[in-house]
Formats: sequence, C-alpha cells, structure tokens
Amino acid sequence: MKEILQYLKKHGERLDSEIAEAMGISLDNVHLYLSELAAKGDILACHSIRFEKNRKIEGISCRITGYIPPAAPGKKSRIQLKLS
Repeated sequence: MKEILQYLKKHGERLDSEIAEAMGISLDNVHLYLSELAAKGDILACHSIRFEKNRKIEGISCRITGYIPPAAPGKKSRIQLKLS
C-alpha cells in the first residue's frame, strides 16, 4: 500500500487501471488496497467515467488526501502571484 501512496504522490490523480498497469499488480488487488487506504482516509477515491476517442472508460479515480504538489518551476504570471 505504501507503494501506491508513493505512486500517487509522484504522478497525481490516476485511475485504478493505470495504477495496476504501472505497478504490475492485478486490478482486484488494487481495489482491495484502495478501499483500505480510503477507509483510513489516506486517499480520496470516486467512481469516474471518461471518454477518450469516443470510448467510454470507467474506473475508480484516486488521489492523496490533502496533498498539494509543489509548484512547477519557471516564471509565473502576475495574476498567479497576486493570488498566492
């Protein structure tokens, strides 16, 4: 489960199928781990439907609870600077 948390921290929000493929574990095991992590409050998980190239993709979308990724390097616009 720690590996899934590290993967989500590095790659951001992902679908369950993307996690299973990237980590080389079965989708059933990913569902089990995600339900345990969601019960502990470590992640947020919700049912998601996406359409890519007229193809319907259903899955569980997951992200780490309360994690804000670091800002991307480079120059920021003036509007972003005022809001910060």
